[in-house]
Amino acid sequence: MLNPYIEAHEVRDLILKKEIKPREVAEFFIARVQKLNPKLGAFMTITPERAIADAERIEKMSDAERHRAPMFGVPYSIKDLNWTKDIPTSMGSKNYENFMPPADDEIVIRMRNAGGILLGKTTTPEFGARPTTEGGHCPPARNPWNLEHTAGGSSGGAGSAVAAGLGPLAQGSDGGGSIRIPSACCGVVGIKPSRGRISLSPVAGEAWAGFATFGPMARSVRDVATMLDVMHGPVVGDPYWAPEPVTSFKAAVEIAPRHLRIGMISKTSLAKVDPETIDALDSAAKLFEEMGHRVEPISTDPGGRMRDIVMSLICAGVASTPVKDINLVDPVVRALWEAGQKITAVEYIANVTQMHNVSREIVQELAPYDAVISPVTSRPAVKLGTLPSHPSKYLDELPEWIPFTFPFNATGQPAFSVPNGFSKSGLPLAMQIVGRQADEVTIIGLAAQFEKARPWKDKHPPID
Repeated sequence: MLNPYIEAHEVRDLILKKEIKPREVAEFFIARVQKLNPKLGAFMTITPERAIADAERIEKMSDAERHRAPMFGVPYSIKDLNWTKDIPTSMGSKNYENFMPPADDEIVIRMRNAGGILLGKTTTPEFGARPTTEGGHCPPARNPWNLEHTAGGSSGGAGSAVAAGLGPLAQGSDGGGSIRIPSACCGVVGIKPSRGRISLSPVAGEAWAGFATFGPMARSVRDVATMLDVMHGPVVGDPYWAPEPVTSFKAAVEIAPRHLRIGMISKTSLAKVDPETIDALDSAAKLFEEMGHRVEPISTDPGGRMRDIVMSLICAGVASTPVKDINLVDPVVRALWEAGQKITAVEYIANVTQMHNVSREIVQELAPYDAVISPVTSRPAVKLGTLPSHPSKYLDELPEWIPFTFPFNATGQPAFSVPNGFSKSGLPLAMQIVGRQADEVTIIGLAAQFEKARPWKDKHPPID
């Protein structure tokens, strides 16, 4: 019997040692998904036939091919925003409930070629437009630590699945925090890579003015780094190309950084940050200092400076998705879509220009620091059905919960969410670690260092 919370690299090692077969792994995790998904709403589509076919295909690989495949026999999921050929991709929308993509996203091809086993498509709010996964065509994604609370969004199904042991790896996407928010809510690890690190081919060139990217989610820094190694790299024609890292991301896990200068942002003009969240960040800062790093508070407020620009560009991005019947759209997303329809091309171009200019200012202010830490959200996971309090208030209440995430979609910097303890109510707390542009390597090493000092591997939700 497998441990459902086994890490991806451990699964691979067991299979390479021939202690378990890929088909057995596929059958185990499909059975677990089918058992727990009605309670969690983590998966929109479960693909048992595909999982078995993947397992049978990789079982035919030679020993040399197996050892070259970094995800050999490892189960993973794809977010329902991403194209999967011949597998339904609803984008969380009733307008697309019967959409069957004609091709795979590039990252789907790469994970299949790396030897992975696809378990299915995870839930997302409509068009990925909410930081909670609810309200659209997909079922609400529930937090395994407390089913009344959100798993976050828009990669909420991915966060719920990983936290509950429904597969060790999940792909997410992040246009304003959509990998980091569910990672924080569910107590798992997720990274928004640098702009241009991962190709959006063949469906998109620049998504949401370059805000959005794909990325990995897992229960350990090592697994996230391994998955990022598989996913990263441009496709000819991509509008953004991040430079090649100085080492593999997996190797970066073993490089413990020394004597870093770390900036700390704990305040924002957009919200009063929950005291437990602040205390957890302060505790992490003290730990980094004990490791030999220097942590300095920073008074800058990227969220406050970026709020209006980012909200406008997100509305425009949502409105760019064709909709046949607006009456079928989630009322919250409909409000965004309709607001975006009113933005003129001139206004959009002006906002993009302003976004780039403010981003340059922020990046220059943060340049003296090797990394920056902050909370991920202003408070732990909210209850389902409470954000927003009304569709008309969404653009006001959204930035108040996620003031620390969306600015770094604008700047394009890589940003991690790592577990950082629990609230008194038992919900996960998290810390964001932001790196310099195109420097995932440093923050992967720092996150791994933090994970080693405060391991979270054996902390699992009471979901079984």
